[in-house]
Amino acid sequence: MAIASVEVAPRDDVTPQIDELCEVVSSYLDPQQTGQIREACLFGARAHAGQYRKSGEPYITHPISVAKLLGEVHFDHATLMAAILHDVVEDTDHSLSDIAQRFGDEVAALVDGVTKLTQIKFGSKQEAQAENFQKMFLAMSRDLRVLMVKLADRLHNMRTLGALSPEKRRRIAHETLEIYAPIAGRLGMNYLRLQLEDLGFKALHPIRYRVLAEAVRRVRGNRKEIISQIESRISNRLAEEGIEAKVVGREKHLWGIYKKMRAKRLPFREVFDVYAFRIVVSNVDTCYRVLGTIHNLYKPYFHRFKDYISIPKANGYQSLHTVLFGPHGVPIEAQIRTRDMHIMAETGVAAHWLYKTDSGVSGPQQRAREWLTRLLEMQKRAGDSVEFLENVKVDLFPDEVYVFTPKGKIIELPRGATAVDFAYAIHSDVGSHTVAAKVDRRLSSLRTPLESGQTVEIITATTAHPNPAWLGFVVTAKARSNIHHYLKHLQREEALELGRRMLDKALLEYDTSLRDIGEDRVKVLVDSHGVENLDRVLVDLGLGKRLAALVARQLMAPPAGSAETAPEKGQGEPLIIRGTEGMVVNFGKCCRPLPGDSIIGLLTSGKGIVVHRSTCRNVRDKAAERLLGVIWSDDIDAEFPAEVRLDANNQRGVLATVAATISEADSNISNVSLDEREGNVTTMTFVLTTRSRVHLARILRRLRSIPQVLRIARTG
Repeated sequence: MAIASVEVAPRDDVTPQIDELCEVVSSYLDPQQTGQIREACLFGARAHAGQYRKSGEPYITHPISVAKLLGEVHFDHATLMAAILHDVVEDTDHSLSDIAQRFGDEVAALVDGVTKLTQIKFGSKQEAQAENFQKMFLAMSRDLRVLMVKLADRLHNMRTLGALSPEKRRRIAHETLEIYAPIAGRLGMNYLRLQLEDLGFKALHPIRYRVLAEAVRRVRGNRKEIISQIESRISNRLAEEGIEAKVVGREKHLWGIYKKMRAKRLPFREVFDVYAFRIVVSNVDTCYRVLGTIHNLYKPYFHRFKDYISIPKANGYQSLHTVLFGPHGVPIEAQIRTRDMHIMAETGVAAHWLYKTDSGVSGPQQRAREWLTRLLEMQKRAGDSVEFLENVKVDLFPDEVYVFTPKGKIIELPRGATAVDFAYAIHSDVGSHTVAAKVDRRLSSLRTPLESGQTVEIITATTAHPNPAWLGFVVTAKARSNIHHYLKHLQREEALELGRRMLDKALLEYDTSLRDIGEDRVKVLVDSHGVENLDRVLVDLGLGKRLAALVARQLMAPPAGSAETAPEKGQGEPLIIRGTEGMVVNFGKCCRPLPGDSIIGLLTSGKGIVVHRSTCRNVRDKAAERLLGVIWSDDIDAEFPAEVRLDANNQRGVLATVAATISEADSNISNVSLDEREGNVTTMTFVLTTRSRVHLARILRRLRSIPQVLRIARTG
């Protein structure tokens, strides 16, 4: 598609927002790059013309706000343009090639990465959604900027949740607290994490948030005097020692207070009685001088000191943490760090763009890439994408302990990790051949949780193998995925025998058994499933990945070209449902599934396999042995019917406008019915031809932009 180069003012007046963004970025980008960002804003405004957010604002205000969030931490101009254009491919008629032609391949690649992430639904156990989650980490590993755009996009969406329904607000908040905020924390982006957590808390538990916020507000006034006294005492003592430092009281955020109350079952008073301070100095040596000074001023709590300077957290965070006995016995939490450490603690990987250095990849960026590399290695060993998703969730919530190898190397593990976790952290082979462990030179149980500072030595034997009982106490994702991997191989022989018995039982309906089936039929079956031999099919049967009745039916199907073969609907056409070669496949008219929907197959007498959407009420109560998991084939080239119900103001020409919009969206109407209701509202029910769920979503977005349309939804 050719794009005109003449600039035209956007239909919605968003010039002030564009000017504001350009003013922010002009402080660190050159005029040419600032001009390119303005051009991207105008392009995006024209592309999204006529589209509005639930709040009533022009849609383009959202991507401009996302770009401004990234501009405030000095991201490069390509990232900002990708943020401005990140919904263009998904929500308008423009393609990636249009963006590449106008703004370059780098911007187009970033937009493509972000577009793929928009389909991810976190917190679900469904296979397709977990596979999308895997794709996200693959996109992250290629270019971290893709994730930066997605996190900024989520932050702005969280700030503007008010226009959505309560159910949708809770779902988005749950996703944010479960995945997005922990990822921001894992990448060291504290400024993002805190905002996402508090906004998520407010949307997920609005009443608890309001009560807790009011409680904090009430007691904040009583605390000011004590905070001021402690601040002055620390500042004065440091000045006496000739130490220049910035001392500020640090207030805990609401989500942190709530989590601590819930986890430790503490009343609000006990959690909020802790006074927190941050002391920022010029260099590392001064950090340790400050530590000694305040330990002389206030006595430290035993075992409440952590040195994250010499042993940084996995995301690059560095600080000294100590807890002190303050005046009147109140606990004081102190964080001591340098200015550079403070920048890294707040912005993490974003510090690479905010404060560019000549050293190439920054520390947090390098650690982020190492983390992603570990996740991708874990993905290869995971049995399926759902297992991988669960492993990543474990990895996103670490509370670290630091232990040593006999040679003094530091190994970071999550809280509660055992010697088996330690062994797998050293190497997968070490973990798999572990027989015993020494902790601080003494034999110790493999299930005993490790503590920071301990030295661990693993004893191995070449004949040893992972023990299934280990799954009861290991906590690291790497250990769990390796143990699962071994056990699945161990179970293969058992699954093979079980699958053989299941298939023989299914073949009884045809008065035969597997021994009596000819080699030609077995070969046809193996080829149709795309596997190397019959054993692979039998193992899948034993593991529950295939349905015995379906395999038996395929084995007994008449040979192709024989007189018994009846012409079947769809023969010679592209395959739509993977693994159903030679089977009659129909689609449920009750729910009208589309490519992209989560689907399930129902074995039906006389109809073969009837494919329904997984949420269809007509499959909920069916016998389990008649249901089978099915997935869409790749590269489907077919049209499918979809039913849409639309409420519109009963004005002259509205039906013609709707029909024209459907036609412009590359769809046809195969059936339409009208039902005039009270209040001058007409309900129109259309059966449309669509290519996929994405195509239908594009049609619905266009129909929603018609002023007379009040409500629109897919039925079934």
